[in-house]
Amino acid sequence: MERIEELFLQYSQDVYHFLVYYTNNVDVEDILQDVFIKAIEHIDTFQGRSSAKTWLLSIARNLAIDRGRRKKVIQFVPEEAIEQHTSAERTPEERLQMNEDVRELYASINQLQPNYREVVILRGIKGLSVSETAEVLAWKEGKVKYTFHRAIKKLKRLYEQKRKEGVPYETEQK
Repeated sequence: MERIEELFLQYSQDVYHFLVYYTNNVDVEDILQDVFIKAIEHIDTFQGRSSAKTWLLSIARNLAIDRGRRKKVIQFVPEEAIEQHTSAERTPEERLQMNEDVRELYASINQLQPNYREVVILRGIKGLSVSETAEVLAWKEGKVKYTFHRAIKKLKRLYEQKRKEGVPYETEQK
């Protein structure tokens, strides 16, 4: 139990932020709690072949997928997630532009196919290494590199298209 407390203190914020990006919802406390409950239940099976962080992110990913399948909710970018990317030191005009840019970026991420979205969140947003991302997604490292490269190209196209068209951020999920 002490080990789980250490893991929670060390990685709960990382898991929380991953879940916010992955589910595109700031209300992920229930999933976060389930991640650590599952970790408690299976701590004896954790053999240390991967880092504790990637093990917990794998659990989080699987729980989020399961929950998403059950609910089949159309994802959207919540205002609270966007507002955390703005700074009080900026002028109102700068904050407005940043909010719009972040909305367009998140809307573009949400339009990516699921495997592209996953790798962009893990590599590009959460900053995991290729090997850590491969462990979380249960992919080979080559697939992570290839998929990330293609996802970034696609993301740039979608983002530039949104910037040109001024498309609102509440777009349909593919």
